[in-house]
Amino acid sequence: MVNKLKKIWKSLGPGFVTGASDDDPSGVMTYAIAGARFGNLTLWTMLYILPLMIAVQEMSARIGISSGCGLAGNIKKYYSKSVLFFIATLIIVSNTFNIGADVFGMASAIELLTPGSTKLLSWVMMLIILFLVVILPYRKIVVIFKILALSLFAYMLAGFLVIDNWQDILKKMFLPHFTFNKDFFVILVAIIGTTISPYLAFWQASEEAEERKLELPRKKVLICKYNKIDPRELNRIKWDTRIGMFFSNLIGFFIIALMGTALFGAGINDIATVRDAAEALKPLAGEYAYILFSIGIISAGLLTIPILAGSSAYVLAEIFNWKGSLNEPFSKAKEFYGVIIFSTIIGMVIPYTGISAVQALFWTALIHGIVAPFLIALVIHMANNKSIVGQHVNKKSANIWGALTLIILLASLVVIFTTEFPVHKGAAFLLQALF
Repeated sequence: MVNKLKKIWKSLGPGFVTGASDDDPSGVMTYAIAGARFGNLTLWTMLYILPLMIAVQEMSARIGISSGCGLAGNIKKYYSKSVLFFIATLIIVSNTFNIGADVFGMASAIELLTPGSTKLLSWVMMLIILFLVVILPYRKIVVIFKILALSLFAYMLAGFLVIDNWQDILKKMFLPHFTFNKDFFVILVAIIGTTISPYLAFWQASEEAEERKLELPRKKVLICKYNKIDPRELNRIKWDTRIGMFFSNLIGFFIIALMGTALFGAGINDIATVRDAAEALKPLAGEYAYILFSIGIISAGLLTIPILAGSSAYVLAEIFNWKGSLNEPFSKAKEFYGVIIFSTIIGMVIPYTGISAVQALFWTALIHGIVAPFLIALVIHMANNKSIVGQHVNKKSANIWGALTLIILLASLVVIFTTEFPVHKGAAFLLQALF
C-alpha cells in the first residue's frame, strides 16, 4: 500500500501543481463570498466547469510536451508578432496584479494567526520561497509545490468539521440554479474567471516542456516543433491533469459548502475581508475551522505567487530566447530568474503603493477576462496543428469542450459589459467583499 501511494505521489506533476495553484487567495475568497451570499446555490459550478478546465489544460500540456516549449514560444513561431505582444503583455500585467492581490489575502491571514507581524512575515516567507526556487533544481522545487498543494486539504478538514447538510449539498451540486439578479451573475462570472485563469495554461505547458527536456537529457529535443511522444507519457499527462483539476474544484467545492453551511446558514451574508471570513467561522465552526481556513490562505499564497511569477518568466524567456528553466542554475539563466524575482517584488510592493485590494483584483479579473478567450482560441488552434502536436491532434470531443469553454468565457464578458450594472460597480461589489 505504501509503495503504491509513493508511486501515485511520484506520478503527480505539472497537472496536480497547476490545479492546486488555481486555488489562490483571491480564488479562495471568491468561493467564500459565493457560499456566504448564496449558500449552496453555486456549488454546481464546481462540477460543470471541471470538464472545461480539463479540456483546456490537457491541450496546453500536450502542446508543451509535444513541442518542447511553452505557449509563448509556439505563438511566437506560428502566429503574428502583434498577437504575441498582445497576449504576453496582458498575461504579464495580470500576473503581477494577481500577485499583489494574493499578497493582500496572505498577509491578512498571517495577521489572524500572528497579530502585528503581517508585513514582516509576508516578506520573510516569500523571500524563503524565492530563495528555494532560485537555488534548488526543478525536481526539488516540484516536491515543495506538491507539499504546499497538499496543505489545501485544510479546507476539506474544516468542511468535514462543520458541514452537516450533505443531502442538500449533493442536490445543489448536480442541479444548476440561477438567481436572476446582478449580484448572482457577478459572482458566477467571478467563479468562471478564477477557475479558468490564463496563467494556468501558460504554466502547465511550460512545465511539461521542462519534463520533456529532463527525460531526454542526452537526446536533442526540437524546440517549438513536434517531438515524437511515447503514448505512456500522453496517458500520464491525461491523468495528472484530470487529478489536478479535480483536486482544484474539490477544494473550491468544500470552501463554498463550508461558508454556505456556517455563514449563510447563520444569516451572515456579507464578508468584507479575509479577517471577516475567518473570524465569522470562529464562533460558528470552532477554533480548528478558523485556523485551518487561515492556514489554507497562507499556503495558497506561498504556492501560487512563485507560479504566477514563473509563468511570466517563461513567457519572456521564450520571446527573447533566454535560457529559461527552473532546472538551470542562476548563473546560466539570470534573466529568467530575474523576472521571477522582479515580478514577485513588484507584486509584493503593490499593497504599499496606494493601489487597493479592490483595484488590484478588479484589474486582474478584467485582464484575465479579456485575454482568456483569445488564448483559448489559440490553444485550440495549436492543439490541432500537426507541426506542434503531430498526430496527437485534438479529438472531436476535445474541440467541442474547448469551443464550449470559449463560448462561456465570451458570454461572461458580455454579461459584465452589457448588463444594467456598470462593470466598475459590478466588480466593486465582488472585489470590495474580497478583502
